Amino acid sequence: MIQRQDLLSHFDALLQPERFKDYGPNGLQVEGKAEIRHIVSGVTASRALIEAAIADKADAIFVHHGLFWKGMDGRITGWMKERIRLLLAHDINLFAYHLPLDAHPELGNNAQLGAKLGVQWDSTFGEQALGMVGDASFASPAALADHVQQVLGRAVTCVSGAQDKPIRRLAWCTGGAQGFFESALAAGADAYITGEISEPQAHLARETGTTFIAAGHHATERYGAPAVAAHVAQQLGLSHRFIEIDNPA
Repeated sequence: MIQRQDLLSHFDALLQPERFKDYGPNGLQVEGKAEIRHIVSGVTASRALIEAAIADKADAIFVHHGLFWKGMDGRITGWMKERIRLLLAHDINLFAYHLPLDAHPELGNNAQLGAKLGVQWDSTFGEQALGMVGDASFASPAALADHVQQVLGRAVTCVSGAQDKPIRRLAWCTGGAQGFFESALAAGADAYITGEISEPQAHLARETGTTFIAAGHHATERYGAPAVAAHVAQQLGLSHRFIEIDNPA
């Protein structure tokens, strides 16, 4: 058992949210009970995850996508009211870390995705140094795409301007980081993996002879939250469970 404030302090010390300019508040977003024994982690603080955490008798939920974002309507109605009502009714704490969870060099979304893919990062790129780059060895873009599909267990979108070009330098940034593609190319990448693709990236890949892979926003961000929550739970003698709420996005 640990006090809520002590748990928050451990998360903050590990993830250092003060280093980041983010799109929403990092840390404790909804206050619940003071004493914490069991943490449930997940990708997004959806109603489905909250209900699963209630069934698992969680004292705290740890996620990448919390409830509050810059520019959102501040009224607590509809789906937002229901999520908050469930948290408050069951006295469950909600901890959320966005960019700090992407960026942690060992436990973050990007580092964990690289580890799952078998690629060790050796440098960073992009805004706030969120993207990662490392040496790779894939015979072709198709071979890389097949590998990503097998690891993540879902189909990917792959656009390449050089179908037979080996992949020697691989860049990646999880989630909705399609806008980092040019920065990845400037960092020397032959291929770039992220969660989503927008219209310009297909043209850029074809015109530069490089490869762009969109592997799913949710799918690429499944690994940081359980890694951090499990690490902290082990340090503090708490129980932890990751609950996957499938999302095709």
